[in-house]
Amino acid sequence: MEPIGNQLNIETPELVAIELPLAGIGSRFIAILVDSLILGGAFILLGVLFVLVIASLASAGLNSATWGVGILILFFFLLNWGYFALFEAFNNGRTPGKRVAKIRVIHQSGRGISFLEALGRNLVRFVDYLPGFYGVGIVVIFLNKRSQRLGDMVAGTLVVRESEIEAPAWSDSASRTLTAAAMAENSPVSLPGSSQTVLKPWSGPPHLGVVLPASALAKLTASDLEVLEGFFQRRLDMDLTTRGVLAGRIASALCAKSGLAIPAETSVETFLEAVAHQFRELGRMR
Repeated sequence: MEPIGNQLNIETPELVAIELPLAGIGSRFIAILVDSLILGGAFILLGVLFVLVIASLASAGLNSATWGVGILILFFFLLNWGYFALFEAFNNGRTPGKRVAKIRVIHQSGRGISFLEALGRNLVRFVDYLPGFYGVGIVVIFLNKRSQRLGDMVAGTLVVRESEIEAPAWSDSASRTLTAAAMAENSPVSLPGSSQTVLKPWSGPPHLGVVLPASALAKLTASDLEVLEGFFQRRLDMDLTTRGVLAGRIASALCAKSGLAIPAETSVETFLEAVAHQFRELGRMR
């Protein structure tokens, strides 16, 4: 996994190489500048609030200055480190500043980072900050092929630029599949007072209208389901070309292993969602 220029090739657990553009000093500077302005505003607001609280307690005859300063320092510490760690762990690797700069933090394997990894990379931030405004961090980024600061090296993380994904022409949601053009499935409905039936268009999620043979699904294993779930978690962060190639390779592997076939007029991702859903249901019935 070596960078080529400012691109880093990562092989996913599904054995597909993904090219990720590494974030440079410029975009990272914009991100930290925005985050610093937000934190600065929060610190000022917190400081004013504590001054007001302590002044109120003092006017009531309570000696609260000592413990008040201690609590204020604790809050500053938690806000400074918790801001970055919580946003990166629970906001897809992005702080507000990173969102503005269109960059994000990922694990070097290509997956999102966990809370412990986010916490680890940010606890080392004070070293990267030395002797002032990330002096050590900037030098280390320049000397590192993966543009990692010390915190990234400790946590095994990378900062990458987000790919621009063109929105599809149709109205789509995050849960829809790549092509989303599969024909709607039909279900029979009886007409009142008549033995004749008509076909009612399937209006639910596309994958629920796909029926796959249980005998073929039974040949799959829990590891196959893990591969599918890993793909579903990361697909919205991939560019359309990589996403389509990856979905096709996973589908081909599953079909070769189980004997399944993609139904006519069903997109590859709808097929994968149907496999995952029906495999889980099959496991519950066992």
